[in-house]
Amino acid sequence: MSLRDVLGIEHPIVLGPFGGLSSIELTAAVSSAGGLGSYGLYGYAPERIRETVAALRAATDRPFAVNLWLPTGDEVAPDAVDLTAAAAAVQPLFDELGVPIPDVPARFLPPVEDQLAAVLDAAPAVLSVVYGVPSPELVEAAHARGIRITGTVTTVAEARAMDAAGVDAIVASGAEAAGHRVSFLAPAEQSLIGTFALVPQVVDAVAVPVIAAGGIADRRGVAAAFALGAAGVQVGTAFLRTRQSAAPEAHRQAIAAADDTTTRLTRAMSGRLSRGIPNTAVRTIEAAGAIAAFPAQNWLTGRFRAEAGPRNLGEFLSLWAGQSAPLATRTEAADVFAELRAGVPSDRMV
Repeated sequence: MSLRDVLGIEHPIVLGPFGGLSSIELTAAVSSAGGLGSYGLYGYAPERIRETVAALRAATDRPFAVNLWLPTGDEVAPDAVDLTAAAAAVQPLFDELGVPIPDVPARFLPPVEDQLAAVLDAAPAVLSVVYGVPSPELVEAAHARGIRITGTVTTVAEARAMDAAGVDAIVASGAEAAGHRVSFLAPAEQSLIGTFALVPQVVDAVAVPVIAAGGIADRRGVAAAFALGAAGVQVGTAFLRTRQSAAPEAHRQAIAAADDTTTRLTRAMSGRLSRGIPNTAVRTIEAAGAIAAFPAQNWLTGRFRAEAGPRNLGEFLSLWAGQSAPLATRTEAADVFAELRAGVPSDRMV
């Protein structure tokens, strides 16, 4: 079965979900063009999830996906983590921005059970998950409401586990991809398989359609993904640079200035391994050598990132970007989509 049939879309092009950088405008633009727009719900409380899905429905009548992070079991709670060293490491950043380090909250994130309940209640066309395998109960509940589920993997073993769970499609994310390395069966550092090697092995290992992600930013990457056996592509960085994304202008400029060696992997900003463009914040934290576990570190840096974003201070942001950043040359979402669509084989076109 084609990805179009599974997800109800015209063209096998998926927008990568951006935690904190998704926008209604970009998600709706990709969906309205016939692809699958995606919106990252990381950290969203249930009411905000319902409001976001309602806003997306008002913006497009086409299918769209929302994305949630599943717990891996290694997350730390506020009452079980000592932030003294990590707070000292980021103190210079807070000082430079002129804001205090806030008190630790009662919880770092909303309960995932409440988030999932809100998504099921809102019933978007697709729920995409990262950092784990959806439970049989979740898959059954989603399918009962007409919701398709996609899961993201970074290894063949993860793909087999995801396939066995009954998901409708699998995103095979190569190490070139921007943002978090969403490995869940082995440490991310041991799961850094490139897209070109990962995708065909996942295709051979599972029965459901595979969506290639990582290093794809133009028609050449799309054509290569289909040659590897993928049923579709997921693209992040190329869309992140467009004016329709929620990225601050400084983030877009950083992507535009990147070369093939600019991005690297770090745990500095969230406590989990992620690919982005190093800046003052990353270098300061890494030099101090004190990084709290996830999600404590993500909460801590999020306090100064929230101040830096409106002020367009790129040196204090999480500048997520993939290795394809130099190929992300377009500033309009429609132009990115048209370029990607040009790489889809004719027999996969509507």
